[in-house]
This record gives sequence, C-alpha cells and structure tokens, in this order.
Amino acid sequence: MPPSRSDIRATIDAYLSRHAEERESLEGLLAVLDAGEEPSSRTRLPGHVTCSAVVIGRDRSVLHIGHRVAGRLLCPGGHVEAGDRTLLAAAVREVCEEAGLRPGDLCLTPQFLDEPIDVDVHDIDANPAKGEPAHQHFDVRFAFYLTAEQPPALALQDEEVAGAQWLPYADVRSPTLRAKLLDAEAEGLDGRPEPVSANALIHNGAGRYLLHLREDREGMWEPWVLALVGGKRSRDDAPLEATLRRELAEEVPGLEPTELVPFAVQEATSVDGLAVPISVYAGRWSGDAEAVDLREGVLLKWFTVDTIDRLRLSPGLADLIRRHAAEHPAVEEPPAAARPVPGEAPAGTVLHVVGVHLHLEHEGRVLLGLRHPDSTYAGGSWHTLAGHLEAEAATAGLAREAFEEAGLVIDPADLELVHTVHTVDRPGTRPRIQLFFRPRHWEGTPEEREPDRCLAWKWWDAKDLPEPIVPYTRVAIEGIRAGRSYSELGWER
Repeated sequence: MPPSRSDIRATIDAYLSRHAEERESLEGLLAVLDAGEEPSSRTRLPGHVTCSAVVIGRDRSVLHIGHRVAGRLLCPGGHVEAGDRTLLAAAVREVCEEAGLRPGDLCLTPQFLDEPIDVDVHDIDANPAKGEPAHQHFDVRFAFYLTAEQPPALALQDEEVAGAQWLPYADVRSPTLRAKLLDAEAEGLDGRPEPVSANALIHNGAGRYLLHLREDREGMWEPWVLALVGGKRSRDDAPLEATLRRELAEEVPGLEPTELVPFAVQEATSVDGLAVPISVYAGRWSGDAEAVDLREGVLLKWFTVDTIDRLRLSPGLADLIRRHAAEHPAVEEPPAAARPVPGEAPAGTVLHVVGVHLHLEHEGRVLLGLRHPDSTYAGGSWHTLAGHLEAEAATAGLAREAFEEAGLVIDPADLELVHTVHTVDRPGTRPRIQLFFRPRHWEGTPEEREPDRCLAWKWWDAKDLPEPIVPYTRVAIEGIRAGRSYSELGWER
C-alpha cells in the first residue's frame, strides 16, 4: 500500500510547522489531502504528490540528473508507487533507480531527519502519448547525506536519465530548494554524517546488561530482536543525550541511570535500508527490570555476558557488550537479600508502581477511552485516562497526562482523591497503587491525541459500563458510586 493520506498530511504538517509562510502557496496540496482520492496516485488530477531526493556530498554539492523528458537538470525523483511505505521511502527508491545508488549509501541529515527540506509546486505539460492532461506535481523533497567520503560511481537509468552533475548549493536549479540549502548551511548542513539516533547500554556494574525485546509488527525496526533501549533524534533535541533521556522517559519511565557516558558509535540499517549512525551511551542502573513500566517492546531483562551467544541480538550488539565488559570488569554482585533497593528503600521493602487516573463525570456518565488493540497493556479494553508518575506530585502528573492524552486542561489544585485500588495482577508481580482523582473543574473536549494508545473517548453510563473494561477500573467506578474510598484486587487472603 502507498502512504496513507493521513501519513502524507502529517509529513506536510511537520513541514509547515517550519515554514508557516508557505501555507498559502500549498493550498492546492492541502486541498488534495482533504479530498477523498489517493493523493499520490498519478491518476489524481489536476495534481498529485511526488517525491525527490536531495543527495548532499561532503563538498556541499547536490546530485542532479539530466531528465530526458523534462530536458533539464533535476534532483532524482518521481511518482510514488504502491509498495512505498512512506514518502521518504519513495524518495529513496527513486534515487536508487535513477542514479544507481544503494540505500546504504545514504543517511538522514540531523537538520531535517525524516522531514522534508522543501515542498515545490510545479506545472507538468500535457502528454498526449500517455493520455495525461496538463497538471501539477506537489514535489516533497527529502535531504540525505552520502555516507562515503567520495561519491560512489553512479549507474544511471539510461531510459530516463542523460548524465549527472554535482552542483554547489548556490547553483542548485530549484529556487525554493536553493534557498533552503543556503539557509541550512549556516545551521551546519555540511554533508558530514553524524549520529541521528542514541541508544543506552545499561549495565549494573556486576556483569549484567539490560536488553529490550522489540515487538514484531509492520514497520518495526529489527522486530523480535533483543536490542538496546533508545531511539531517533527529534528536531527539538539539542545534544543526543537529550534524545536518549527523552526516549527513556517515553519507553521505560522509571529507568533512570546514574550517568550516561558516550561509549561508541555504531551504524545500523533502517527499515528503508538507509545507514543510521547511532551514538551509544553507557549508563549504570541496578533496578528491577520487571518493575519498570515498559511502554514499548515486549520485555526488559538482565543478561550476563556469557549468555549473549545464545540470544538473537541486533547486529553488532554482542561485540559491543563484550567490549564494554572487557573495559569495565564486573565487581562481585552481592546476594539478592543484601542488594540495596533503588531509591534507598529499607531492606525487605517491595516497591510499588503508582498510577494516576482521571474519574471524569458528566450528567451521570463517566469518560472512558478504548485502548489501541496493539497496546502493551489492556489492548482493546476500555479504561480511564491514566498514566504512571514520573518524578512529580500525583495531581501534577495526572494534569499532565490529561493534557497530553486528551487535550484537557486541569489545575492540579482542582483534583480530589476519590478512590484507591491496591492491586496485583498475579502472585510475584510488582504490586500497584492506582489513584483515582475527580476534578472540581476542567476545560476542553476530549481529543484522541495519542492514537497509538487510545482510539476513542466516549461517555458511558456509570451504571452500565462497557465490556471489555480493565477490571480495576470497574472496581474503582463501582466503589466511587458506592461511596467507598478504597478497594483491593488480586490479593490472596
């Protein structure tokens, strides 16, 4: 399937967040995206979306090809095809077909990442031979660096391409692209690859390393493989350490290493075949992996160096772990009973996970959200707006979650605790304290702001709750209606 209209719209919205002054000139494109037809289909008239690749060398020159039909020098590009996963993937395919490059010859730039550098609107003459009337191309352009010092030999597609040239920024043929390149040059767009992702090599100082099992789903990078926790840079991240700390907070809140020290740079391959330089930071942590609120992936587990040969690891990870272990000899790990508990809890204490929940009532109805079927927890079930606490007060945490998940504005001072559920899923798992707060005042209309977690918000009669529903959510709502302030669930008596 080609990129969906919503995916293309998200790409264009990201571009317009940088270039709001171009919204008027792109109204034709926005109209195409608002229509019901496939926006990237070449049969979509009077205009459709195309893609181009802006390939930048170390000398700050840009690859241009001689386009036989157009009769001029252009960046490699063309129409989106049915098998293109994203617009960026379409741009990669086009440059590889037309110029004979491999996806691994290219990497993303830290200035633009996977967002377009330019969107150009140009007219296409009628082509009677193909039965095509005059129309417009909305060309979405992505920037790539060459991974090698010198440009690789090109194998041009003779049918469509007549020669190639590398032009300096100032001589780039497209006026809109030329202006973007010159502006970005001042911000460091110099053609020199640098890491655009960051991973954490977490160890406990006693020979154990924390690995993360990725889920197996469409578009997942290295599915069903044990890997390091981390992720790709966003435009708002300044140093890569900020990227890593943001990713840790999003994927595994509660995992807070005492330090993050640059250790190595690895190169991986993206789902589109691009080279991905990754900065690896070593960090020390000795917490309970099973107690972490894992929000991405399947599991988080400690492994010793002598077990890694029996594991399915991401490429190069085994050598990386062995190198770190050789450079940082393990100290003897104390017996479990003598180990300090993270957070300096007294010996014998079992730390609980604390969740905060919004009990929102309106005319006898309560607000519940339908969790995405792929959610790690309670997929396909109805649940209150909820989240886990970071280093924050419970009311502040819930107010934050309410805005992030549903766009609701709540003053933490307006939240009152109405019920507590002390729950454990099954014997031996981490117990949880679930706090339910009711706001005295709130503003906004519930929005699906995290569609990968919640598909819809709906008001339900508190006396007739939907199924399936998270069990402790039902217990709490029924307890609130009955005037009880506390419930227990899952404990053996």
